[in-house]
Amino acid sequence: MKTKAIIIWVIVLGLIGWGVYGIVQNSKKPGRYDELATCIKDSGATFYGAFWCPHCQNQKAMFGLKSAKLLPYVECSEKDGKSQKQVCIDANIQSYPTWEFANGTRQTGEIPLAELAEKTSCTLPDVVNTQ
Repeated sequence: MKTKAIIIWVIVLGLIGWGVYGIVQNSKKPGRYDELATCIKDSGATFYGAFWCPHCQNQKAMFGLKSAKLLPYVECSEKDGKSQKQVCIDANIQSYPTWEFANGTRQTGEIPLAELAEKTSCTLPDVVNTQ
């Protein structure tokens, strides 16, 4: 009975170790849209949003969790969710999301990645559909 329990624990610990290894290896891979997000940032564009804004969350989701962290994002909402940070007041941000481009033009609402790439002279990577 003791040998059987040891074998089960070895298998369980092995599976846990294998899972942790997979997670660590996956975390080292770049995000699907890292290059696009970096190019958008380097172009001088700014993405103004609020943590409570569903359209802002949708816009970030288009890039994926990893790549969204590379966007030139400015959080406009104070922690209370009711007031706006001074940087956004100074920039006269009226709605979320608002994208401001290097040429001074602005666009509000969710913008498709292809359109963001075009407006910032960035290249939208060819992404293989895995569905």
